[in-house]
Amino acid sequence: MEELISQLISSLKGIWKYRWYAIAVGWLIATIGWIKVATLPDDYQASAKVFVDTQSILKPLLAGMTSVPNIEQQVAIMSRTLLSRPNVERITRMVDLDIAAATAREQQQQIEELMNKIRVVGSGNDIYSITYNHRNPRLAREVVQSLLTIFVESSYKGKSGETRKAVQFIDDQIKAYEDKLSAAENSVKLFRLKNNSLLPRQGVDYGSQLMQSSDALNAARLELAEAEQARNAIAAQITGDEPILGAELAPAAIDNPELDARISTLNKSLDALRMQYTEKHPDIVAAKRLVAQLEQRKVEESKLKQNSDPGKHYSPMLQQLKVAQTEAEARVAAITARVQEYTLRHQRLLAQSNAVPEVETALAQLNRDYQINKENYEKLIGRREAAKLSGDLTSTTDMMTIKVIDPPTVPLNPIGPNRVLLYSITLGGALLCGVAAALLISQVRPTFLSPEELHSRTAMPVLGTVAMNWTDNERAKRRRGKLWFGGALSCLFAAYAGVLATALMR
Repeated sequence: MEELISQLISSLKGIWKYRWYAIAVGWLIATIGWIKVATLPDDYQASAKVFVDTQSILKPLLAGMTSVPNIEQQVAIMSRTLLSRPNVERITRMVDLDIAAATAREQQQQIEELMNKIRVVGSGNDIYSITYNHRNPRLAREVVQSLLTIFVESSYKGKSGETRKAVQFIDDQIKAYEDKLSAAENSVKLFRLKNNSLLPRQGVDYGSQLMQSSDALNAARLELAEAEQARNAIAAQITGDEPILGAELAPAAIDNPELDARISTLNKSLDALRMQYTEKHPDIVAAKRLVAQLEQRKVEESKLKQNSDPGKHYSPMLQQLKVAQTEAEARVAAITARVQEYTLRHQRLLAQSNAVPEVETALAQLNRDYQINKENYEKLIGRREAAKLSGDLTSTTDMMTIKVIDPPTVPLNPIGPNRVLLYSITLGGALLCGVAAALLISQVRPTFLSPEELHSRTAMPVLGTVAMNWTDNERAKRRRGKLWFGGALSCLFAAYAGVLATALMR
């Protein structure tokens, strides 16, 4: 921080040393700048205000029946396109600016200058201001008047031609959409004929069809199993077995005292052996084999007894069982054919499972395109009638009225340039340039103003300093120099006050 303050003090001392250069540069720049500002041409501004009345009683009456033109939007577009190149070229011809342009380049410069200087500003209450600045007050007024004339004329242009073009365009679009609808309907019809087996039926999609086929196949298989069980039960009744799901009688249910006694004795012996040996012992295995043989013998002897009945095949019950067996066989055959048919259908649906998503996606796309074309076609039909009514509305009624609130006049007093501000900026710049020039000279021709600065710059020890002993003449000379400097600076500010007074009087 101390080093920074030291450098600042050193810079200020250097500027003070070359202060006469600073005051000379300041006087030079201020004089040139003030002369330049004084010679700037006056800038006059002409303006006009117009009110655009967009409130019409027909708008609420025709709301919902037709597309009422958006008058606010039309006015906004008019204000934005007012400064288009054709309009600006027309303005140059109306105010005879094109006469002064000898070449195409000069004409281009005139057009660009007009487009940059003309301002059209709108407020929220439908009031538009048109302004233009120029050194010639009469020309500024004529330009604003010409622009106002173009603005008013553009609001009275008939819209019948645009309406006819719009209706013709809509008619062309309707014809195009009719062709698209016909093509889409033919595409959907051909696609349905080609992929009829894969398309949904009565609102049932492919997944539901596959699930229904699987359920029907499972139900048919269950019914076939039931029919086979019934047939087997009837066959068991015919052969003498008990009709319990077609199963054979258990050996324990057969009454044979001789064999039962032998089996009982073997079971007791088997229990005694199990208390001593394991199940894999040869005696236990042999005993179990013998018990199984005796039980099989009981079953065979029971069947022989049943088959040895001579009136068995001639009983009325047997005849009824045979008739029932024939019916059961026929029912089994019918259900078997049904199961085979359901199996083929299910397998066919499974084989088509890969192609069905693509077909459904393609059909959905065709239907979506058809619906879009149909909706657009119906909308265009309604828009065509609305466009016809809207064209009749805009061509037979005044939807907006333009009123000139403040017509343009020839300005008497200029609005610019702001010479007071420019004079002040010139003075400030002159002072800054003078200080910068003195600082630059002090850096180009440096002097050491203190022993510390000499030591810091040369890194050499300073053995001593010689003090200045000012005489009375030198002191008087220094005082006169300060007075002269103060006088020169005061004269500069006095000149500034003079040019300000001239600017204010002007």
